[in-house]
Amino acid sequence: MKTIAVIPARGGSKRLPGKNIKPLGGIPLIVHSIEYAKANADIIDAIVVSTDDPEIKKIALDYGTIVIDRPAALSGDLEPTVTALKHVLESLTEKPENVVLLQATNPLRPVALLRDSFEKYSATGADSLFSVTPIIRKLGKITQSRYVPFNYEIGQRSQDMEPLYFENGLLYISKTELILEAQKIISEQAIPWIVEHPFAELDIDTEADFEYASYLYHNHKTPNK
Repeated sequence: MKTIAVIPARGGSKRLPGKNIKPLGGIPLIVHSIEYAKANADIIDAIVVSTDDPEIKKIALDYGTIVIDRPAALSGDLEPTVTALKHVLESLTEKPENVVLLQATNPLRPVALLRDSFEKYSATGADSLFSVTPIIRKLGKITQSRYVPFNYEIGQRSQDMEPLYFENGLLYISKTELILEAQKIISEQAIPWIVEHPFAELDIDTEADFEYASYLYHNHKTPNK
């Protein structure tokens, strides 16, 4: 087992209760990430769902994944994702070489994202890779009641600005050792994989996010081929 996909999915969402099993396009939200992993079976050797919720567990098992029961101590609102990944790896008899993190709250991904990024990850021998998206916005700080530009000069045109990038959450690839030993998903040497796609703007946390996901699904979704 060289590469596994891990999908963490807690049951205790407060802002959007039951979001990980809320239907999107006729199937539970988490299933979109499961199906994406299945569509990349040439890379993914096993799919693991980490959850503390019986209903999520049942759905995951129905769709043929391995389920690791996440203890309550690792299921709180403030618990970092890396602890769930570490728990999964420590629970497996056979340790994989690579972990692909697919977040259930980022259900829609460009079809070729994993294939293309994994090829780069493998070719470079990097210990981690994560997806980012450029953002060109005039950002600033409020200091002593005054606005101070952060990434531009007053009067500068937006098209002349150097873009910043945000971590979009679509995909993470990590060496098992990085997670187990350094307790990190991405390292300082991680490869940033640039994604410019409407799906990169989606991270479901509220009902409004879910409505946007439904719009994207019906207007931009293509089969996982």
